[in-house]
Amino acid sequence: MVALIVVALAALPAVSGQPTVTAPAWATPAPVLLAQRPRRPGADSPEETPTPPQPPPTTTPPPAPPKSEDKPPGFTGPSSSRPVPIQTSPDFVPILDRWRLGFPDWNRYERPLEAPYVRGRWWDPYNQNVLKGDYPIFGQRYFLSVSAISDSLLELRRIPLPSNASAAEPGKAEFFGTGDQIFVNQNFILSFSFFKGDTAFKPRDFEIRVTPVFNLNYLDVRETGIVNVDVREGTTRFDSFKSLQELFVEYHLGDLSPHYDFISARAGIQPFTSDFRSFIFSDDQLGFRLFGNLGSNRYQYNAVYFRPLEKDTNSGLNRLLDTRSQHLGIVNFFVQDFLTPGYTLMFNLHVLNDSGDKHFDTNGFLIRPAPVGTLARKVVDAVWLGWNGDGHIGPINVTHAFYQVVGRENRNPINDRAQDISAQMAALEVSTDLDWLRPRASFFWASGDSKPADRVARGFDTIFDNPNFAGGGFSYWVRQGLPLTGTGLELVGRNSLVPSLRSSKIEGQPNFVNPGLFLFNVGADVELTPKLKAILNVNYLRFHHTAVLERLLFQPNIREDIGIDYSLGLRWRPFLIDNVVITGGVGVLQALGGLRDVYTNETFTFTARGLEKTTGFPYDLLYSAFLSMTFTF
Repeated sequence: MVALIVVALAALPAVSGQPTVTAPAWATPAPVLLAQRPRRPGADSPEETPTPPQPPPTTTPPPAPPKSEDKPPGFTGPSSSRPVPIQTSPDFVPILDRWRLGFPDWNRYERPLEAPYVRGRWWDPYNQNVLKGDYPIFGQRYFLSVSAISDSLLELRRIPLPSNASAAEPGKAEFFGTGDQIFVNQNFILSFSFFKGDTAFKPRDFEIRVTPVFNLNYLDVRETGIVNVDVREGTTRFDSFKSLQELFVEYHLGDLSPHYDFISARAGIQPFTSDFRSFIFSDDQLGFRLFGNLGSNRYQYNAVYFRPLEKDTNSGLNRLLDTRSQHLGIVNFFVQDFLTPGYTLMFNLHVLNDSGDKHFDTNGFLIRPAPVGTLARKVVDAVWLGWNGDGHIGPINVTHAFYQVVGRENRNPINDRAQDISAQMAALEVSTDLDWLRPRASFFWASGDSKPADRVARGFDTIFDNPNFAGGGFSYWVRQGLPLTGTGLELVGRNSLVPSLRSSKIEGQPNFVNPGLFLFNVGADVELTPKLKAILNVNYLRFHHTAVLERLLFQPNIREDIGIDYSLGLRWRPFLIDNVVITGGVGVLQALGGLRDVYTNETFTFTARGLEKTTGFPYDLLYSAFLSMTFTF
């Protein structure tokens, strides 16, 4: 009550002869409605001064719409949003397309540079582009991402090869021929991905992806019987092939928590790698996959079933509508920040059934069953149990893997008997980052079979590996497939670490009667400039056991040391982006006793002293050199 009286007195006009001062209109406060008792004017009370007229209440002007000349960054394409009735509320301005908001021109660097709001072009894949899924193609949640890749490879190499019965050079008496080869491979890859979502944070509701690949390849060798089983085909081969490396539908089944933990399904031809370094399986195959995460993305999981397709021999691409007699199931589970931040633990399981139907490759060579021993069907049932880790513990980067494979095969061609499978593999890499230099050391072991004639196969083999380890594709041993002459088998397959003695890595069957491998590596990754990176590696290679090789080659006392593998790789990004990458590498294998024993060259010649025998390693140097150029839109 007292406060009300004070406010009322303050509202009375001034008395005692003081002039009345009226505040200017712009300073007049908003009127306050107060309950007051009516008063009658009297002699001792002058009449009330009439209240001056009040200006109309001011209103806040509505926000100005974006200027028509302000454009969003990048290449947006036309908007598919249709006009809606304009809302008249002063609180907001209607924006028909929330993705294509305009930004005024601003050059904070005060020089001719379109930053930070770059105006894009349709052919620019680096900046925002409607063709790269940065803006919806219609509505507000439907996107299209288009990619185009040109991948060119030129490779020069020397591989131990037999001279064959019909030698390319008449009169040549040596068993081993000229191993020099030239290989050219060109892939044109297109990828179309149509999806519904918000492009960030929230998983996509669905996705449809199609990736056709067009391949051209050329091989020039110096011996017959290499490019084709028919020696009349000569020493060169040009081939082409087309396929679909991706053709799948992905659907978001649901969210499991408010933190976008989710579960999704994917069906069709799809890429999948089962561990951190692709030791067991890495390929694009036909299958069905369930995947997702838990615990705010700390836990991740995959469950996959594949019905693998046959491969084209010369391009390595899938042969559509041609499945092979294999069934493959894979499950893996990841735990991020296990025990320490930055370290990820993974457990995985692979289950393979390979019924081994009869198969000849594109060039007419028998692949299944392996052309050694008794030709009969081979069935493999195997299970790989794996424990893997990747990340860093403090300043030390660590990658490790251990696998145990168990199972049974009904007949191994090397010993012509059924066998149980029990083999192991272990790998470890440690490194540290010293500014622009990352020195590292690695170890790899795949168990070998010391008793190839017994009932247990102890040699480790994979399913379809593509290891990024100990130099990877720069290493001669990893990159080049070395044939085991006179057997129809490979000592080691192309892009593989394990000397598995398969007939073919991409078309053959796993073989668990093999010599195994020890590998010791030292190397370094060197960031020479922001654009140029060097990869250096030195590997010492050694067979675990050579009894299998002695049995196959009918040659006793084969030594275990294979050789020393030196490699140098360079990766150049001239524009500091991955849209243009030029990669080159050189690898050299210095053969030691074991490899020299395997590829012993024995020549008998008639001289003045009669028939003389010459024994030696047929090549001064085994080398590999390649140049790869990848252009990506």
